Amino acid sequence: MCPLELDAASARRVRGTFRVMAATDLNAPELGIDAIDARASGENFPVVSLLAPRRAQPHLRAIYGFARLVDTLGDEAAGNRLALLDALEAELDACYEGMPRTQLMQRVHATIRAHSLPREPFARLIEANRIDQSVHRYATWEDVRWYCSHSAEPVGRLVLGIYGRLGEPELVEMSDDVCTGLQLTNFLQDPPRDYALGRIYLPQEDLEHFGVEERDFAGDGSANLVQLMRFEAERAHGLLGPGITLGRAMGGRAGASVALFARGGLAALAALERAGWDVFSGRPAPSRWTFARLTVAQLVRR
Repeated sequence: MCPLELDAASARRVRGTFRVMAATDLNAPELGIDAIDARASGENFPVVSLLAPRRAQPHLRAIYGFARLVDTLGDEAAGNRLALLDALEAELDACYEGMPRTQLMQRVHATIRAHSLPREPFARLIEANRIDQSVHRYATWEDVRWYCSHSAEPVGRLVLGIYGRLGEPELVEMSDDVCTGLQLTNFLQDPPRDYALGRIYLPQEDLEHFGVEERDFAGDGSANLVQLMRFEAERAHGLLGPGITLGRAMGGRAGASVALFARGGLAALAALERAGWDVFSGRPAPSRWTFARLTVAQLVRR
């Protein structure tokens, strides 16, 4: 992790946006299945919506639980994070060669067997968090997109795999766009947290174009930062748009639940705009009521 110094006021602003886990091995209680599922439920909106087919819901929980666990290891574990990620990859290998030891990965194993899911998307999620340990800045949007091909796109591909649609290139392309749009939206919600972790995910070329200084991510922001946020939000909006088409192409409850993710991302962008792009007073995000309203609206569309 690159060195990071914050003044006292900045430290107070970012305090509590992340916490260091005491975990030094995968059997730590805070990495258990109940703890990870509880954390996943605190995301922008419920990761498994009621619109998803009932038979798919436990497998979706397995996928999102894995993704949450990987992020926790890469961002918060107090032990050797690379060693923990290696241990998780060994558990992933066991899913394909035998039986993993941990309860969470046993659940993943059952989902892999039920849907013949490939290993690569899981491995890419682990690799994304290895990247986070050594890469802290991205020069161009193409570089950020490359990172998202590890950190975000694999989740969408695994969801398509659960629905038996991973072999359809047009759907995969749309899914990749939506997942990258959701990841970019997350980057826009969390600049203080990411900066406190020593990272800036927004392209350096865009910071330079809008005259944004890195210290702007630790303070109260600036007019230049607002302009940058608006620019990146437009990019995210364009990436999320195909989610509606993807949902229609998939059809049924599966398509409705996938489209809901795109609509949830758009709602998060709207929350950022309503907050005046202020990500320092709190984390702008859609409320539970907003998500419920989006769910009802999606049901009506069906």
